[in-house]
Amino acid sequence: FNHESPRRGGTFVTRKITRAVAAIKAGKQDKLFLGNLDAKRDWGFAPDFVEGMWMMLQADEPDDYVLATGETHTVREFCQHAFERVGLNYEKHVEIDPRYFRPSEVDALLGDATKAREKLGWKPKVTFEQLVQIMVDADVQALEDGRGEFEVRERYFK
Repeated sequence: FNHESPRRGGTFVTRKITRAVAAIKAGKQDKLFLGNLDAKRDWGFAPDFVEGMWMMLQADEPDDYVLATGETHTVREFCQHAFERVGLNYEKHVEIDPRYFRPSEVDALLGDATKAREKLGWKPKVTFEQLVQIMVDADVQALEDGRGEFEVRERYFK
């Protein structure tokens, strides 16, 4: 399922949001245009998922596993947390643009990682709120440092 980090490409909604938050906070942008704010996704932190993949490789027998947080959050929630991180109200900056609605939108994507938890002992460590914080902080810092694209810092990938 969706695994996010500051390395996520700028065309993905999570990164589009966090980059816009940084730009709006810096006064370089005023609005963020998005499509369906009610779409629900199971977003997790990429390094947590990499750890899960490593655990799969350590298993005695190969098997298929789902890595997911087991909880969904809307695009609206992501916006809310991201803008709150920098002291802004998302409702003042986010506008709906029909061009960004997907023709075949899936309303909710939710993963069940029960098997990975039971057989591998894997579970995500970073919460949704922490994930948003990490991504926003990285893009705010990148903009403050004058970097166009975020250069990964060790503190995010231990």
